This record gives sequence, C-alpha cells and structure tokens, in this order.
Amino acid sequence: MTRDAVDKKQKKQNLAPRNAPVQGRSRERSRQILDATSELLEEVGFDDLNTILIAKAVGISVGSLYHYFPNKHAILFAMGSRWLEEVEDVLNSMALWPIEEMPLDELVDRMLAANLKVYKQQKAILTLVQAMFAVPELRELDERHDEMYIARMAEIFKRMGSKAHIRERERMGRMYLEITHAASLVIVHQKGQRAQRTLEDLKLMVLTFLRSHLNVAADSD
Repeated sequence: MTRDAVDKKQKKQNLAPRNAPVQGRSRERSRQILDATSELLEEVGFDDLNTILIAKAVGISVGSLYHYFPNKHAILFAMGSRWLEEVEDVLNSMALWPIEEMPLDELVDRMLAANLKVYKQQKAILTLVQAMFAVPELRELDERHDEMYIARMAEIFKRMGSKAHIRERERMGRMYLEITHAASLVIVHQKGQRAQRTLEDLKLMVLTFLRSHLNVAADSD
C-alpha cells in the first residue's frame, strides 16, 4: 500500500463515527450531538468550537462524546454529510417536476425557493461550507457537493431544452451553482425586504443566464 493510500485510509478512520448508531437511542444521541454542534458553530465559530463545549451543550461527558465521534472534525464531517443528504433530497424532488412543461420564470422561482429552503434549515451554514472548503479533513464534502449538483443541473438543463454537449451543460451547471450558492449564503443572513430584494436580483441573474444559453425569449414565459 502506498503512502497516499495509507494517509487516505487513516483520514477516513479519523472522521468515521466510533460506532454506527443502530439503536434508536444511539441515533437520537448522535442527532443531539450534531444539532448541538450546529448551534455552537453559529455562536462561537469554527476556531473556538471544541469537544468540551459540544459535550457540555449535549449534557454528557467528553468521554461519552468520544464514544460517538473521535474528534471535532468527525462531528463536522457528519454534520456536512447530513446537509449533503438534504441537498440531494431537494435535487431528487426537482427531478420529479414536469420541467419540460414549466415556463422558465416559474421553474426558476421553484428552483430558487427549494434551494434556499435547504440553506435556511442548516444553522451556521456559512461557517459550515467555509469549513468544508478550507479544512483538509472536510474538503471531500465540498467536492462531493459540487460534483453532485453540477451533474444534476446538467440533466435539468437538458430537460429544459439545451442541445449543448454534456461538457457545456456541466460548465453551465458550475456557473449556476456558483451564482446561487454565493447568493443563498447572503440571503439567509438577511431579513425582510433586504432579503427579498437580493432574491429578486438572484432570480434576474439566473433568468438572464438561462435565457442566453437556452435561447428563450424574455416574453415567452
């Protein structure tokens, strides 16, 4: 086994939960740990987050916490994985829509609303995605998220009428992801009319982008 293979194996072991939560009580405790970590991540940030704070918030000893997760990064990895599952659920639901029959304006409204909902449900989402991008132990999650989202959007663009090659549709998927991801992280931290105006700006950008690439006239939807 090469050194790189050994390092990757060790990394996975360091991020794996101590015990897979099979029983209902264990699953509930794991959920409590992830929920408490989400709250703390929002309150204290990534750098000041530690297992002592997490254990205290859950109401268990650090030793008991280590029974479920070996370190802070393992907890964040599980939290990020749970968020990716929620993102995938949204993409799965979008795939069931009658995309071919929907007016572009309505489709974009629904896509942005579904996308924004999963961002709002995750506490400290900005800190979490920043950690997924910047922390080596969590970068796999960032890569998985992007690959999944881009592939799904490439399929959606095809159903919307794009005749472009898969590589071009994937490039479009990357652009759509970057635009909506950045704006969604802003919108979830805004309130009232400010958030609404930013959402309207996002919709305008997405519509302009899609009309340009799908050759859809502005007054046809």
